[in-house]
Order: sequence, then C-alpha cells, then structure tokens
Amino acid sequence: MKRTGFAIFLIAFLFLTSLTAFAQESELKVVDEVVAQVNDGVITLSRVKREMNSIIDSLVAEGKTREQATTEVQAKQGELIAGIINEELLLQKGKELGVESDADASVNQRFVDIMKQQNLKTLDALYEAMEKQGVNPQDIRENWRRQMIKDTVLQREVGGRVYWGWQSKEMKAYYEKHKAKFTKPETLTLSEIFLSFAGRDENAVRDKAKMLVTQLRSGADFAKLAIENSDREKIKETKGSVGTVTVTELKQINEKFVAPIAATKVGGISEPVETVEGIEIFRVDDRKEASKESFFDEAEVRREMTMEVLPEKRKEYMVTLRTESYIKINDTYRPLVSPILSAEAKPEEKKPTK
Repeated sequence: MKRTGFAIFLIAFLFLTSLTAFAQESELKVVDEVVAQVNDGVITLSRVKREMNSIIDSLVAEGKTREQATTEVQAKQGELIAGIINEELLLQKGKELGVESDADASVNQRFVDIMKQQNLKTLDALYEAMEKQGVNPQDIRENWRRQMIKDTVLQREVGGRVYWGWQSKEMKAYYEKHKAKFTKPETLTLSEIFLSFAGRDENAVRDKAKMLVTQLRSGADFAKLAIENSDREKIKETKGSVGTVTVTELKQINEKFVAPIAATKVGGISEPVETVEGIEIFRVDDRKEASKESFFDEAEVRREMTMEVLPEKRKEYMVTLRTESYIKINDTYRPLVSPILSAEAKPEEKKPTK
C-alpha cells in the first residue's frame, strides 16, 4: 500500500471510532508468523505458503484440479516444513563454507549461456524475453542459486568424503562380490539438436521439434539442421556431435534420454525428448554392445559403492546438522514436523550455537 493511501485509510478509521482504530493498528503490527527458528534464521508462514502455492500450481499444470492439488499439498504440510528446515540448514552451511560466491558465479554463467543460445545481446534482453513468457528471472535465479548451494554442500560434506573414504581392501572385496556390475558397458556415439524453452512459447518449440524429426527422418542433412536450429554453444564447430558415452553416463545426465535412444537404431533419429530446459533430438551414430567380461575399474567401483550408501549417509548428515543446531518449531506446527525430522536429539531444547 502506498504511503498516501495508507494515511487516508488510517484517518478514515480514526473518524469512525478510536476502538476500531486501535484494533486496526494492532492488526497491522502482525507482519508474519514464525513457523520455525533455525539458528539465526527464521522460517515464516508466508514462505511456507509460497512453497505450497508453487507445488499446487505444478500439480494443476500436470492435470489435477486446484481443489485436488490443494488438498494433497495441505496433507503434506509437515513434510514441506521439514524440507524447508533442512534446506535452511544446508544454505546456512553453504554460507559457512563460503560456497555462495561460486553458486552466484555458476548461476550468472548459466544465464549468459542461455542468452548466447537465444542469440540475444544482453542479459536484460533475456530477462525481458523470459518475463514475456510469464517467467520471473529473479525467481529462477534464486531457485538455481539455492539448489547449487545445497548440491555443493552435500557433495563436499557427504558425497566427496564417502567416495574418497573407501579403502583398497574394501573396494577389492566389493568388486569380487559384485563382478557382474563391472562388465564393459554399452557405449553410444550420439549427435543432438537442442531447442531451448527460454524466452519462447513452449508449444511452438514442441511443434518445431516434431517438424525437425520429420525432416531428418526424410533424409535432411543433420549437421545443416543442427547448425541452423540447435541452441548449443559452438554448434558450428560441433555440428551437433556429442561424442561417445556409456549407458550409465547417459542415465546420470538425464534418465529420460535412455528409453528413446535405446529404441533408436544406428543412424536413426529419436523421438523428441522434453526436459526442464528444452527439447532434445538425438541421432544414434554408433552403438557398441556391452561385454560380459568383468574388469576392475577403481573409479567405477568407488562410484557404485558410494551410490549404494549415499542416501543413508545424507540422512545421517542432516540428523547431525539438526542435532548441532538450534531449532525451535512453533507449537502449532511441531506435531506435524517433529516426527518427520526424527532427530536423535531434540534440537529445540539445545542452546543457540550462533
């Protein structure tokens, strides 16, 4: 509310009755409700509601009615608040570790890359294009930043330590017990055309992808269409070539790619594959079948061992973070949240550490 409008609003109430004015004044002082305190930070009800509304909108976009989506999200409010508490702890840890500047730099570079893919001259032009599509670039920036900080903390504090913590004896024993996992994997040599959603009408991008697939399957030159249409950097040099990857690596890049590529013969064109950022069209240039012969690859053994225990190790890390932190949950929400957090200690009874 603008200052002038507020003054008129208050004066009108003063004329009506001093009691009403007093009640209104008291009401205006209630800015927000604190759902939980996490060390020096607070989680407010408005933040929880924003998260809930975002999830509701996503569910509606997937085809659910707003009433169904709202009921589903409200039923999981405790899980949502617990998740926000964990997120806040990771963000605070990221600040402590000094990873925020790296995250900011990565986000900036990501926007620059998209700007170049869209052949735009400035970031302001990109932001304007995003806003025309109903996308708030600052919201996107903050979401990417938070996710990068959380991922970096978990990688440094959990993933990296677990990965490098295995001893030679342990790895050899694991390999002998799971030799079937360590055969030479299937490899794929691929080329791609990537169509970005950024700053564009998504339905128009989907239509364009279908058209390109039709042209390519009819014999059009892949390299020519890639140079003319793909939004990847250095497309004129690569002509769409991705190189050779294993099926395992492909799955790690994006599991959505695996099935469409598996269904495509050598020399063939895949169906369009939609991701968060855009649409991929693949050509399978070569395929080498997996071998049944086992071999010891230290990096692969470390990776397999790490992936087996990583989910549990992350849970343990979050319990440690909560136990070492001061967490005070509002009495209204504690019955919903505390059972989900299930920390070994009661963080809300600990003294502040910051």
